[in-house]
Amino acid sequence: MEMNIQFKKGALELCVLVMIDSKDQYGYELAQNISKHIQIAEGTLYPMLRRLTKEEYLTTYFTPSKEGPSRKYYSLTQKGRIYKNELIKEWNAFTIAVNQLIEEEMDRG
Repeated sequence: MEMNIQFKKGALELCVLVMIDSKDQYGYELAQNISKHIQIAEGTLYPMLRRLTKEEYLTTYFTPSKEGPSRKYYSLTQKGRIYKNELIKEWNAFTIAVNQLIEEEMDRG
């Protein structure tokens, strides 16, 4: 099933932060890992990574690659970890509220 684009944008930032927190990743690797769960366009991911880096939630470093040029890895900063935890709390509260609304309305109908 195709997911609503607005849902996806809101969830994607949280997914990016969670995945990078568990393991530093380079852009293509991150895109591959996220796309196992959510269909995304690469044109969505890279601007988000740049913005999160600019906002100091992520930091970057380069590592040599056997397959070609050095890879730019993304790593979560302490500020990013705090932000990620806030987003998780907001996401959980939001999904609980939406699920509650859905259940109440379905019970009525």
